[in-house]
Amino acid sequence: MTDLILTNAQIVLDTEVIHGTLTVAAGQIAAIDPGATQVPGAVDLDGDMLIPGLIELHTDNLERHIQPRPKVDWPHADAILAHDGELASVGITTVFDAMRVGSNPNGKGRYDKYARKLASELWALREAGALRINHYLHLRAEVCSATLVEEMAEFGPEDRVGIVSLMDHTPGQRQFRDISKLKHYVQGKLGLSDPEFEAHVAELKALRDANGDRHEAAAVAAARRFGAVLASHDDTTAAHVATSAGHGIHLAEFPTTIEAARACNAQGIKVMMGAPNLIRGGSHSGNVAAHELAEAGLLDIVSSDYVPSALMTSAFLLADLWDDVPRAVATVTANPAEAAGLSDRGRLAPGLHADLVRVGRVQGTPVMRGVWCHGRQVG
Repeated sequence: MTDLILTNAQIVLDTEVIHGTLTVAAGQIAAIDPGATQVPGAVDLDGDMLIPGLIELHTDNLERHIQPRPKVDWPHADAILAHDGELASVGITTVFDAMRVGSNPNGKGRYDKYARKLASELWALREAGALRINHYLHLRAEVCSATLVEEMAEFGPEDRVGIVSLMDHTPGQRQFRDISKLKHYVQGKLGLSDPEFEAHVAELKALRDANGDRHEAAAVAAARRFGAVLASHDDTTAAHVATSAGHGIHLAEFPTTIEAARACNAQGIKVMMGAPNLIRGGSHSGNVAAHELAEAGLLDIVSSDYVPSALMTSAFLLADLWDDVPRAVATVTANPAEAAGLSDRGRLAPGLHADLVRVGRVQGTPVMRGVWCHGRQVG
C-alpha cells in the first residue's frame, strides 16, 4: 500500500540528480522513477531537491537544552523533546546524542555525572512514542577524568550505544595544545581567576597521569562490549593517528591538523569535521580549517557539533565548493551512515528507510520544506 508520493522533485541519488518521483510504502522507499506523475494525492515538490534525511554523529545540542545556562538544570523531558523537535526541523532524522562519561566532581572545572540518568529518560520517551526521529547514543569517553570506568559500566548493549569516542582534553595537547586558547574558553565559561585556572590545569594533568592509560583501555573494551563504532577525537599528529589505527578506529572526529587528516586518509580512517568550522571559515580553537581539508580532498563527514541547522548549510556550502551536489550531500547522509554501520538509511534507493528531506534554496540559503522519518512527516 502506497503511503506517500513525492513528485516533480530534483532527487539526489548517489552520483547524480534526476528529475523524478519517489514513492513510499510501509515506511520504506518503494520506487524512484524519472519524470513527474499525475497520480491523485501526489505531493508536488515544485522542483525542490529531495535528499536523504541527515545523519548526525556528534552533537552537543542535547546538553545545551539540558543546561541552557550555567548551573541551570532544565526539566529533562522538556529538554529532550525540544532537542528532538529542533533536529527534525532542520532535516536531521538520525542522531547519535553525545553524552559525556567520565566526571570530575571535585575540581575547579567541576563536571558532574549525568549520562546514565539522561539516557534512561531518553529511552523512556522513545518507548512512549514521544520522539520524532531516530536516536542512538554517542558516549564521549573522557580519559582525563576521575570516574570513567564506573560510568561506562552502567551501560549495556540494550542502550543503543552506537559510537564511543576517545576524548582527551588534557591541557597542552590535541584541541588545547595552545593553553592560551583553553584559558580564554574556560575563563569565559566558568569565570575562573588566573590562579583558579592554573589549579584547574594542574588538576587535569594529574588526572591524566593517574588514570589516562587505564581509562583509554577501558573505553576501547567497552566499545567492543556494546558493539559500537570506536572513534578518535582531536588527533593532532601522525603518532596519534597510528595509535587510533591500532585501536581499530575507523572514524576520526575533528583532527586538529592537516598532518593528522592526511595520516587518517592513508590509514583508511574517515575524517569528520564540524559544520561551524566550515561555515565560519576556521576553528574557534585555532586548529585546522575544515575548508582546507575539503579543498585537499580530506573531508568525508560533517557534524553539526553545536549548531544543528549548520549541517544542511554545510552540505550546500560543500556543493558549491566542489560543484558536486551528490558528493556534498553524502557528507551528511551516506558517509556518516556507513561510518556508523547503518546500511538501511543515508541514501535514496528502494528498500531503504523513507527518511527524506525536501529542501529549496532562498538567496543561496537552504530552506527545509518537509521532513519525513520512516515515511511519517515530522517537520
